[in-house]
Amino acid sequence: MVEGVSKALWITVATVFAAAAAVAPVARGQQAPCYFVFGDSVFDNGNNNALNTSAKVNYLPYGIDFPQGPTGRFSNGRNIPDFIAELAGFDNYIPPFAGASRTQANIGINYASGGGGIREETSENLGERISLRKQISNHQSAIRKAAVPESQLRRCLYTISIGSNDYLNNYFLQPPTPARRLYTPDHLGGGVGCAEEVNQAVDIFNNKLKALVADLNSNLSGVKFTYVDLFSGNAQDFAALGITVGDRSCCMVKPGEELCAKDGPVCPDRTKYIFWDNVHTTETINGVIASSAFNGDITSPFSISQFVN
Repeated sequence: MVEGVSKALWITVATVFAAAAAVAPVARGQQAPCYFVFGDSVFDNGNNNALNTSAKVNYLPYGIDFPQGPTGRFSNGRNIPDFIAELAGFDNYIPPFAGASRTQANIGINYASGGGGIREETSENLGERISLRKQISNHQSAIRKAAVPESQLRRCLYTISIGSNDYLNNYFLQPPTPARRLYTPDHLGGGVGCAEEVNQAVDIFNNKLKALVADLNSNLSGVKFTYVDLFSGNAQDFAALGITVGDRSCCMVKPGEELCAKDGPVCPDRTKYIFWDNVHTTETINGVIASSAFNGDITSPFSISQFVN
């Protein structure tokens, strides 16, 4: 059995996938012409490496199981977009915006940034980060420079997974931030307190997001959206897959911190652990989540495979 899924801050604002109503297969098994990724540390694959921020992981043991070693992914190996790219038939993983070639927007770019949020001031306590607004601006710049045809962009796959930091590193942060002064607890879903109350607030947001996705699908033609509940898996599901440790991180985390200690020791069998550090999941869990999203087990109303097949 799983030894208690009890990490205090294992929360996320749900992911939204968007794609054209019908994405025709392209060359060599690639099931979408391009794939663009927006989000925070769950999806970041290196955009924070050159930033002045505490939210970067371009050091071991991060990447210990990734072929290129530490790349800025907040895990021991592949992250969720990496697995989605594999399942969608891409030959290579989608590269980060930082360092992407001028023509890369024809295939896809990952704009996600650790600490990134919906609100601009979110995660100021961590240092530099790329907000959702700036990520969208970077995307607009990239597709303009690459002269990607609009007809192609309409057939691409898009992922947005962001919002957790707007709670953890903004509204629920002490001392109060501008968002805390602008919004009441009811606006964001709950009161201030333990992680359970934070999760309750996020649950309310996610339920409203799910309703918004349904509304967009009803009122926008030529595009489809789906809601993905990334962390809907339970202990029994994981235990059946041999993932039995859920009450501690695989890597060594210093007291009072969330990320792995640089060059610190790690657990010998990463495949048995849910958590890589105190916040982020292992490659094994990332693969389970991606597969479940692709097959439709944790999506509503469409599976990702319905977008690309």
